Amino acid sequence: MSGVEIREIPGGVAALCARLRSAGWEAYPVGGCVRDLLLGRTPGDWDVTTSAMPEEVIALFDRTVPTGIRHGTVTVLTEDGGVEVTTFRAESGYADGRHPDAVTFGGDLTGDLTRRDFTINAMALGPDGAVIDPFGGQKDLQARLIRCVGEPGRRFREDALRMLRAVRFSAQLGFAVENATAEALRDNAELTACLSAERIRTELEKILLSQWPERGEGLFAWGLLAAFVGADAQPDLTTLHRVPARPLERWAALCALLLDEGSIRSAEEFLKDLRLDGRTVRACAAGAELVKTMPRGAAGWRHALAEHGADACTAAAAIGAAMMGGEYLRELAETLAEGSCLTVRELALSGAELAAMGYRGADIGAAQRRLLDHVLDHPEDNRPERLRELLN
Repeated sequence: MSGVEIREIPGGVAALCARLRSAGWEAYPVGGCVRDLLLGRTPGDWDVTTSAMPEEVIALFDRTVPTGIRHGTVTVLTEDGGVEVTTFRAESGYADGRHPDAVTFGGDLTGDLTRRDFTINAMALGPDGAVIDPFGGQKDLQARLIRCVGEPGRRFREDALRMLRAVRFSAQLGFAVENATAEALRDNAELTACLSAERIRTELEKILLSQWPERGEGLFAWGLLAAFVGADAQPDLTTLHRVPARPLERWAALCALLLDEGSIRSAEEFLKDLRLDGRTVRACAAGAELVKTMPRGAAGWRHALAEHGADACTAAAAIGAAMMGGEYLRELAETLAEGSCLTVRELALSGAELAAMGYRGADIGAAQRRLLDHVLDHPEDNRPERLRELLN
């Protein structure tokens, strides 16, 4: 892990850095993009740190967006997408436990890297592709460790969100959390109280959807979710591997695990506290109830779909898969793939046709419900002539 091939850096990013350097400024790809390149992953986005002031960056490029100019960040629009360009800076004072009270521009690359969260995110690339790594990030990548830059407690007191990010990187990369960093997570867990529910939800969802969601057990072991779950919460997140890495399925499974051990009172309350969207809240709450009488077989799922809808059934199937390891998700998927009639609107006899047969008012609805109940058990009978026979 001694360097990166220049050809691995997108042309737009390379041209941006070259433009800054030709104007007399230092410029380095930095942070997560360097980490990902060293891991053989394609970076999701690119960040550049520079000695140029924000107004100087804006003057050099035709297409810029002042996305965080107060903190020295300008997004430069390149042929490879937006690149965040941030001036070398130092930070001081973190009264709210989340944002610096003061930002001072200037200094050098090493000073800029010093303020970053973890060693694996505190590396930069020189003009020749050499990795600039003053804190041992490459060594920690090889050892598969999440380690804070400098003193862990100080890093977390500066920004409490870093505690959740430590667990998230552990889950996304499959890395262990280094001992001193883990101890600081436990010692400073109460600082998460200053974080918004939305921020916590975002990090938790990334953990749930990660390749190694079981690493998220640290959230509970270190008390980072104390505002939302019981103190003794210890869900077995390895069971999340039984369900697809999609938000609804993973949230439903997590709720079931926490309900099963009595760590939350209800899925609805837990998810509302985390500010999840109403659709997910409703589906997980309904799924937690539906799973008590889990549908089985195609007919069972058709009846459940007709009564509760696809989201609730998906949540219930995910809960069943996570908690009992059954083939509920496969059964539900096969039932949905049939394309069978699940609502009165899909019946082969419309309300107008029933009216033409002499049905009036509430009798139309009653007839439709009777027909749907039959068709849910016998989907092959959803034909006009057969439905007419059933009504005679």
